[in-house]
Amino acid sequence: MPEALSILATDCGSTTTKAILIQKTGDQYRLVVRGEAPTTVESPFDDVTVGVLNAVREIEEISGKKLISADDKIITPAVDDKTGVDLFLSTSSAGGGLQISVAGLVKKMSAESAQRAALTAGAIVIDTIAIDDGRQEYQKVERLRQLRPDMILLSGGTDGGDTVKHLVELAEMLVSADPHPRLGVGLNLPVIYAGNQDAYQAVHELLDHRVELKRVANLRPTLDRENLLPAREAIHDLFLEHVMQQAPGYSKLSSWVSADIMSTPNAVGTIMDTIAKQRNITVLGVDIGGATTDVFSVFRNEQGASIFNRTVSANLGMSYSICNVLTEAKVENIRRWVPFEIADADLRNQLRNKMIRPTTIPQRMVDLLLEQAVAREALRLAFDHHKSLARGLMGSQKSRSIGDAFEQTESGSTLVNMMALDMIVGSGGVLSHAPRRAQSALMMMDAYQPEGVTLLTVDSIFMMPQLGVLSTVLPEAATQVFESDCLVYLGTCISPVGTGKPGEPCVSVTINGRTEKVVGGAIRVLPLGFVGGEELESGGTSTVEGGLHVAPATEPMRTEVTIQPEKGYDVGAGKGKPITTTVTGGIVGLIIDARGRPLAIPTDSTTRIKKLTEWLTSMGLPTGE
Repeated sequence: MPEALSILATDCGSTTTKAILIQKTGDQYRLVVRGEAPTTVESPFDDVTVGVLNAVREIEEISGKKLISADDKIITPAVDDKTGVDLFLSTSSAGGGLQISVAGLVKKMSAESAQRAALTAGAIVIDTIAIDDGRQEYQKVERLRQLRPDMILLSGGTDGGDTVKHLVELAEMLVSADPHPRLGVGLNLPVIYAGNQDAYQAVHELLDHRVELKRVANLRPTLDRENLLPAREAIHDLFLEHVMQQAPGYSKLSSWVSADIMSTPNAVGTIMDTIAKQRNITVLGVDIGGATTDVFSVFRNEQGASIFNRTVSANLGMSYSICNVLTEAKVENIRRWVPFEIADADLRNQLRNKMIRPTTIPQRMVDLLLEQAVAREALRLAFDHHKSLARGLMGSQKSRSIGDAFEQTESGSTLVNMMALDMIVGSGGVLSHAPRRAQSALMMMDAYQPEGVTLLTVDSIFMMPQLGVLSTVLPEAATQVFESDCLVYLGTCISPVGTGKPGEPCVSVTINGRTEKVVGGAIRVLPLGFVGGEELESGGTSTVEGGLHVAPATEPMRTEVTIQPEKGYDVGAGKGKPITTTVTGGIVGLIIDARGRPLAIPTDSTTRIKKLTEWLTSMGLPTGE
């Protein structure tokens, strides 16, 4: 393939279609311009390409390049510097994304493995069916009929195990339900079989001609081994063949792109996984939207291997699903983050107004602080969900030494280790578009409670989906743009684990020959910005090169610090033991969070408001007064 000097990439979201133009100048790929338009997958247009072309036309107007032909198609490959692009790529979550029901024999084993396979393939799991899920068979049949998933992932049993009878029972349940796909009238529902291979023939005899059955390798070939890749690849292939092709306008869009269309969550997960592997770090990422919150992580298991996980909380979001956050978190948990008095009825009504007017944005500082309080709870709840699935295998046996003989360790414990976490990446409107970057940092600190030393970052304008699909075609370009134009460095957060009395010594940090002592219950921010001068809080200004808007590439400062916790606190080496490490600066700086872990918020209203106001002031943020 000839060298790609210009790349156009679009992401078709549920409400907005975003387009970015990337060009190579010298040896560097850079984002040059961005455009967006409403998504048009629903009536009156019923054609996703209308929104794509509208977003690309905005890029045409700003860049001066001609990208759309007379017959309304993307011009590719490029004709010259002013006409067309070398690559056109796209991702999509329009039309509700990819919706899957998973079925397994045991809820905490094969069904959970099926969930992980579906979630890491970019799907929304709308129901999990298992022999032991507590429901009667007629209830499961009725549920399958009502949900109308895009496809079903069927799993269960180890290869060679005696599970044929139970897998046949699951297949018979599918026959009774006779589910129809959400899209495509008259088409058979795709079903992926990823269970005991010895049972496949019996299942095939039952389901043949009733569904579109595809056989892949077993998700759990043995109790202590998980093999998710074949199922994930099958989900992706069937998504393109059966789901994408039925959505309005996608067959046309598929004929324009230079590579297969990827689902948006799958693309975001791909770039997260790519960056973690390239840097050899552990990463926690989040995409908080109006209807759902996706959490991604790359942590290491007991053998030191990097494990990628993704979960989606389909009922937690900041507009359409904001009242679900209220219901699940409860009023008191949202109010604990609000630095002013507010009546229960007023809090509920403001959130209900947001739900029925999802595109509105806060007009007053108190409205913004309330919305960011809800965001903290949505992030926390989605993270709790993620930790419950990002774990080792239930049912597996562990090798134990004599020193472990009296230790009660449960198989299936979470892989999420906050003390070992290197970087947090936040994205989604409430994080990427917060008026001040320090607000994004504080929201993630409050929701995730990082431990030890953790780098905080955000996606500048939510371009990770486009970079995810680009990384499968041109990884060098995706990495360069991610580093230069996507990733906004907020700074490093130092968070001692432990509890003590507020006001008593907690931690000392020595940086550039100066020692800063921070007491328990306080936040201290030290200046640590960018090489050649600190970037503006707004994220810097853009320059113009050849009529194209180019964001500035800034290198964050890195320096060595020595962290000395007090006796009751731990920053990674043990209680009271110091560490020396390199920290990275950013727009906010070096944040010393001495509030302790777990974070305790005063229950008394007056004390709570005083403490929240103190923390906001320490971060240089307005308090709503």
